[in-house]
Amino acid sequence: MGRRRQAVTIRHVAADAGVSLQTVSRVINNEPNVRPEMQQRVRASIDKLGYVPSIAAQRMSGSRSYLILAINDRERTIADWRGRQGIDWVDQMLLGGMLKCAELGYRMIFELVDTHNDHVERELRATIAALQPDGVVLTPPHSDNPLIVGLLDKAKIPFARIGSLGGEAGIALTMDDEGSAQLATRHLIDLGHRRIGFIAGSPEYNLSGWRVEGWREEMAAAGLNADGLLVAGDFSYASGEEAARTLLDSPDPPTAIIVSNDQMALATLEVARSRGLEIPRDLSLISFDNTPIVRFTQPPLTAVDQPIAETVSRAVELIIAQQRGKPKTDAPTVVRGSLVERASTAPPPPGRGRNG
Repeated sequence: MGRRRQAVTIRHVAADAGVSLQTVSRVINNEPNVRPEMQQRVRASIDKLGYVPSIAAQRMSGSRSYLILAINDRERTIADWRGRQGIDWVDQMLLGGMLKCAELGYRMIFELVDTHNDHVERELRATIAALQPDGVVLTPPHSDNPLIVGLLDKAKIPFARIGSLGGEAGIALTMDDEGSAQLATRHLIDLGHRRIGFIAGSPEYNLSGWRVEGWREEMAAAGLNADGLLVAGDFSYASGEEAARTLLDSPDPPTAIIVSNDQMALATLEVARSRGLEIPRDLSLISFDNTPIVRFTQPPLTAVDQPIAETVSRAVELIIAQQRGKPKTDAPTVVRGSLVERASTAPPPPGRGRNG
């Protein structure tokens, strides 16, 4: 058997270029205060030796770990994975975060933390001690968990709070949930609907309330009454079934329903069918999330596309900028979603529209 090829290390590069380890590290990490001719010499040695920078080499400077920690809710994430129902929040989260990290010379590590755990602070403290990340991305409901936010703020670790209006602590980012709900509501109003129901998500998430506000505001702007048209769910399929029954079995049921996530929308679709309603002839339906499964329902669902990848990418960018000394702004960064129109929305049944 041939001898295993020895890995090229930062020491080989430094020796070949005739510079210090610290200089090689600065060039690898695109740090300032390295003379152009020195950068050229080091990069020539990197190309010549076929050196691939490692996290260990990047840490040579001693001030950074070059790791960004992304945290998601353990209970809900594991339930989604086990359910295998096409939910791609984590996929999109990692897509945006990992690509941006790679672009900026960082790595992303993904961890699950149970926000309801009495030991959440201890659990997160141990994770941070082990990884020593340069920044943390929090997703709902962690974004507004005072224990988690307080711990990171006290530790002076730059962190992003997705789905949060933030405040003094952390970098706030939203996906304009209120505006997206307005967009969906306006689409239905423009089709002629007057009775537009809304199935809200879990109150544990601030974005659930923002979506309701957007629906209410657009209904009010059009002079439409929203009384009796709001029902709360908790993002689960079962809660969507119950909410849909409540709306569709009311004395004056809606001609259209906006649902706060795809799982509850699928439930609403089934409840409507069980009552002999045809989508969109008898009932128009709009969902939030736009996960892959809504493209393959019958009919495919019109949905608010949540810009998850773009938002996490922006979060990583802002964290790294702050880590490099750029001051953060208190105003939330807004990444706007869009409405993807498919076959589940149409004008209301004759006699039940705007002029009915």
